[in-house]
Amino acid sequence: MPEPGTSALVVELPAAGGLLALAAEVDPGLVRPGLPPHVTALYPFLPAAQLTEAVDEAVRAVAAAHQPVDVRLTEPVTAPGFVAAAAPALQPLADAVCERWPDVPPYGGRFGPRPPVHLTIAMGGTDEQRATVTERAAAALPVTDRAEKLHLVVLTEQGWQLRLSAPLGTPAR
Repeated sequence: MPEPGTSALVVELPAAGGLLALAAEVDPGLVRPGLPPHVTALYPFLPAAQLTEAVDEAVRAVAAAHQPVDVRLTEPVTAPGFVAAAAPALQPLADAVCERWPDVPPYGGRFGPRPPVHLTIAMGGTDEQRATVTERAAAALPVTDRAEKLHLVVLTEQGWQLRLSAPLGTPAR
């Protein structure tokens, strides 16, 4: 579980809420609380103490260099401990974020320097629970949503809080 002060760069995909609801029907503990359905561009990002106006401007600049894009989630992807849906349309944005902050490895380096971007549907649980979620998600897909903003969120004692929303394709101020 992340500690308060952890931050992340994410792209919300509200249309995928039904996929998370399917997982929560199997077991509410399979869905991470506090954030809407999203694709992670970089987690963990910088510690909250290092988030400055210069970082905010850099996030805006990366977002501005990428146009809004339709994200189509087509099939569930499983790996030990989780069920997800691949979101390849957002790979260029995630790659650009990682290139901008090369000293911040995605997921602490656990999955290499360029992990495939995805929307996590369920984490944890039993093999049987994940199999049920996978089956239900497959029946609910495809889901398409428009990615329009890159969000910088920070975990506080009260939960995940939005620090910045940077529109895609909009020049930084």
